[in-house]
Amino acid sequence: MKATIIGFPQSGKSTLFNAVTNIKPDPAQMPQEQMAMVHVPDPRINRLVEICKPKKTTYANIEFVDIPGVSMADAHGRAEFAKHMPSIRKSDVLVIVVRDFKNPSVPEYRNRIDAMGDLADMHEELMFADLDAVTKRIEKLEKAKNKPTKTQEQDKKELAILQRCAEALESSKPLSTVVHSEEDARAIASFAFVTEKPAIAVFNVDDDRAAEAIGNVPENFHSAFPLCADIEAQITELDDEDKATFLADIGVEEPARDRLIRSCYDAMNLMSFLTMGPDEVRAWTIPKGTHAVDAAGKIHSDLARGFIRAETVAYADLIECGDLKGAKAAGKVRQEGKNYVVQDGDILNIKFNV
Repeated sequence: MKATIIGFPQSGKSTLFNAVTNIKPDPAQMPQEQMAMVHVPDPRINRLVEICKPKKTTYANIEFVDIPGVSMADAHGRAEFAKHMPSIRKSDVLVIVVRDFKNPSVPEYRNRIDAMGDLADMHEELMFADLDAVTKRIEKLEKAKNKPTKTQEQDKKELAILQRCAEALESSKPLSTVVHSEEDARAIASFAFVTEKPAIAVFNVDDDRAAEAIGNVPENFHSAFPLCADIEAQITELDDEDKATFLADIGVEEPARDRLIRSCYDAMNLMSFLTMGPDEVRAWTIPKGTHAVDAAGKIHSDLARGFIRAETVAYADLIECGDLKGAKAAGKVRQEGKNYVVQDGDILNIKFNV
């Protein structure tokens, strides 16, 4: 699970990366891609730890990658950006950071502050990258389409899909608007097109606007919200007590980094089920819509192979009852079969026999 942060120079994306990952800025690393694993903030885990006092606590994780900001004003800048495209294509969600703050000491990219314009420009650059890949593949398939080969029929189907992709990109439509069926998705999966991936827009604003809300999520984006990267970086330096006071002073309940991380998790169509006990409280990552038997297999293949049932209680029900014993006494613990669709925050205890 990988989230890649991209943006133009002076957007504050590296400051945001440092705040999200709690990594100290290192000037020597600035021209290079940076990577770090990050816990997905989950207050439910924290509460279960208070109840169980386990020996070990395990959160869900996302890998964050920071791509160096490059100017797209000339061919050299585009060539530099292209060098990072393989890494961008490997990501599961894109976080596009745009500058929406005023600071005379920070040079303005293209001598302007135009957040929506920068967002559109970056999205356009991503579409250009996909169109280039699509065009090259179409040219190759066109040359070979009349030659008898073992893959001729498959190539014809691929060509038809890619021609639809090219039409969309030439009309400034991302590929997320084109690929609707699983068959289409499989046909172009190897290309890892960037505009097929979910994207989140982050507006890096002045500190007095950090608590504002975005009126409308820009078209073709999973979500969008403002934050002040400098404030987020400051928050990471505070202890829990000072952090709570600071957040109250600026009128927000939690750091924006927490919302961003969870938004990335959601954009990847992921959720967590939980397990709890004296040894460990843990969040397990699964795609939304996962059946109980497959969730069991996430813990261990033996649990899926010998699956009998899943003792299940919703997190909210357990908290309302005080603990697992209370939830059982209140009849809140259910016995679910293989085909039960696990819900976010379900606490599972898998019964199995092998």
